[in-house]
Amino acid sequence: MNISVELTLTPLQDDFEPAIIHFIKKLRVSDLTVIENPLSTQVYGDYDAMMSVLNTEIKEAFSLIENGLLYMKIVKTDRHDYEPHF
Repeated sequence: MNISVELTLTPLQDDFEPAIIHFIKKLRVSDLTVIENPLSTQVYGDYDAMMSVLNTEIKEAFSLIENGLLYMKIVKTDRHDYEPHF
């Protein structure tokens, strides 16, 4: 089963960029499809593979920050090729 996940990592500290960059770079080297924009990162792929990668990388990201939030939306379909029709 393929899924789409939108992630927004928000470290609640002054020096926040290194943790976000590290998290995105780790996602990029996975076998998942990763699309970034200024507000979030979208990841697409197989449910089991995705959850395995996210479990590892979220834990590592949290270990690199003092305090923070991770917003995650999951859609049960692969939407990587979505194009608006308006």
